[in-house]
Amino acid sequence: MEFFGDLFQYGYLSNALAACILSGITCGIAGTYVVCRRMVFLAGGITHASFGGLGIAFYSGTDPIAGAMLFAVLSALGIEWAGSRGRIREDSAIGIIWSVGMAVGALFMSLRPGYTSGDLSAYLFGSIITVTRGDVTGLAGLTFLLVIGAALWLRPVMYVAFDREFARSRGIRTRTISYLTAALVAVTIVLSIRIMGIVLLISLLTLPVVIVNAFSRSYRTLTLWAPVVAVTGNVAGLAASYHLEVPPGAAIIFTLTLTLVAVKLLTLRRRKTVTAA
Repeated sequence: MEFFGDLFQYGYLSNALAACILSGITCGIAGTYVVCRRMVFLAGGITHASFGGLGIAFYSGTDPIAGAMLFAVLSALGIEWAGSRGRIREDSAIGIIWSVGMAVGALFMSLRPGYTSGDLSAYLFGSIITVTRGDVTGLAGLTFLLVIGAALWLRPVMYVAFDREFARSRGIRTRTISYLTAALVAVTIVLSIRIMGIVLLISLLTLPVVIVNAFSRSYRTLTLWAPVVAVTGNVAGLAASYHLEVPPGAAIIFTLTLTLVAVKLLTLRRRKTVTAA
């Protein structure tokens, strides 16, 4: 109860809770598309490529999140373009952008006057206490866009996620949807960096979807319940980190991982019961 009481006393905790709820919704919706389209590696590439934008922004003295977002969106669109045009294999493009982004970020961070390794930790592993009201506002705007988009264009996005050739035969503009969703995934990743960090963020996109996927294979169900699981895991992890004095990002991942293990054991036991009957 002390945690919930302090929420109203300390502004940084209120911002952290709001960010946990909003990032859970956005990562749950975006993660459903990422997992169903089997582009987890792409999301990982975008996440690590954004580090290049962070490094350049730090070096030039501009907003790090804005720099990361520009780098992430351009990387996402570049990977989609390279893959659709057949210029280079998608997995090769992801690997190149992943490593180049990290190298560029490390280079420019090291060139910045007064650089210390501590400057990286907040972005690599997350630092939820640094979430500002501006970050929460940005996440709220993105959440609104994703919820409206999921409500209005769920079927076309689902077709593209599972079978692009079938979607194309139905007259769906697959290329446009692919570019838009890639950009939205990139924005989701960057706006959630302060919560989870570059290293841990990919888990928030995948674990909630995998947990719900243990019970259902319906895209609609995944889109509805993955955000619920992500929000619950985020808030529970934040509360655990507050009481145990451990990093919030790690606490969130452990919470979701333990949930996944419990769910898998439950479904395995259910299958054995059905088989025995």
